[in-house]
Amino acid sequence: MELLTIIVIAVGLAMDAFAVSVAAGAGYRKLRIHHVLRMAAFFGAFQAVMPILGWLAGLSFRAAIDAYDHWVAFAILVVIGVKMLYEAFKIKQAENPSNPANLAILLTLSVATSIDALAVGVTLSLITDSIAMAVVIIGLVTFVLSYCGCIIGKRIGHLFENRIEILGGCILIAMGLKILISHLIAAN
Repeated sequence: MELLTIIVIAVGLAMDAFAVSVAAGAGYRKLRIHHVLRMAAFFGAFQAVMPILGWLAGLSFRAAIDAYDHWVAFAILVVIGVKMLYEAFKIKQAENPSNPANLAILLTLSVATSIDALAVGVTLSLITDSIAMAVVIIGLVTFVLSYCGCIIGKRIGHLFENRIEILGGCILIAMGLKILISHLIAAN
């Protein structure tokens, strides 16, 4: 799997964590650097672990769907992307992640923002035999974007939150299309 594809997928996946980090930075007035680092570490770790779990699950049925794996990968990425777009456009209550310094809240936010990564892990099992580089990149990109999101949120608030989710959804849809088109072109 090429490095650029992994990085683009990582950025798309990290957009939920980035948006939550922006909201946390804007909404939690007592946010300190150790809170920011812990939030970024939790988000990065969960985004790295969930694809591994999805990848392992995907390996169990990869042989059964080998003939149409590109369609499955396309469908999963498009569904996740459309879900992100839907969530960005639906009317939300003023989301306040409460106290992201609270461990229970941080764990809940980490799981919630990484569910998509589980499904992407299934997709990765269909297109690559090695997931190590992908999970390291996904974890690092999420860490960096979450860290930056907290800082940005503290400075400019909720200004870009929905646009971030829209960008993430579009990136994942584009990656799904790229996988499908590449496979269809290679088959001809």
